[in-house]
Amino acid sequence: MHLDWTALGEVATVSVGVTVAVVIVFALGVLGLARLEGARAQQGVTSALGLGQATLCFLACAAVVAYGIYLIAPQFH
Repeated sequence: MHLDWTALGEVATVSVGVTVAVVIVFALGVLGLARLEGARAQQGVTSALGLGQATLCFLACAAVVAYGIYLIAPQFH
């Protein structure tokens, strides 16, 4: 049995990198929601910046998850 260690290393590196990136983007989305709630509590108005940040971050996370499912499930190819 022959293992292509270079390919395995590439897959592991990309997997760890994408995982860290998704966690950071999700955390930024939660930060956006916190900004939204903070603006509501202080001023009684909504923060468009916080809502936009949260929306974009959560959409980016959903897109990455959907792409991963597309790559794994053979029915989508």
